[in-house]
Amino acid sequence: MFDDVRDHWYWRPGWRQGRSFYTWHITFQYAAALAALRGSYDPLLSSMPELTPVPRQWLHLTLQGVGFADKLSPQELEPIVAATRRRLESVVPFNVTVGPATAGLESLRLPVRPADDLRRLRLVLREAILEVWGEDSLPEFPDLDPHISLGYWNQAAPAEPLRKRIAEFGEHSTQLYLNEVSLIDLNRDQLCYQWTPYVTLTLGRPAHD
Repeated sequence: MFDDVRDHWYWRPGWRQGRSFYTWHITFQYAAALAALRGSYDPLLSSMPELTPVPRQWLHLTLQGVGFADKLSPQELEPIVAATRRRLESVVPFNVTVGPATAGLESLRLPVRPADDLRRLRLVLREAILEVWGEDSLPEFPDLDPHISLGYWNQAAPAEPLRKRIAEFGEHSTQLYLNEVSLIDLNRDQLCYQWTPYVTLTLGRPAHD
């Protein structure tokens, strides 16, 4: 258990102003249940100056990075997309529980469970990259702890008072049905993760097969 949260918005290795990154995410443009859950936490988010809230349209679940956009052409991405599409046919869509909110080291987060289903999905994404590019080209990512961030800490602060405020606010959660993943071109210049979709792939075998 950590004693302090930390500012999320430092530049990670390789990142700089104006640079973006291709990554596999689950995005939630049409997820009304998640939007409602986000709305239930609005009073808590607005009461925390230590937090930069995530606007509803930018809620996301990070799965697997691919590479910086200025290093990859569509011709290099398409084999990854094709390998991923083929492998996703064996992945059955699944339900998850989202929430309640907890204080993470760099964000106020909604844990997503069961984690094993999402870890298996991430493994499929990684296997597709390995198939096309090989081991040396697989981006380093930490072990997946599935979550959706409601906001990111914008300064260092003691964690225990934040945990207390979150606990006092009460627990809110919802259920989501996950049936697709998106490859996106992700930017973080404005203290917010924003993206341009590249392709969205569905889980499971197409209905016409």
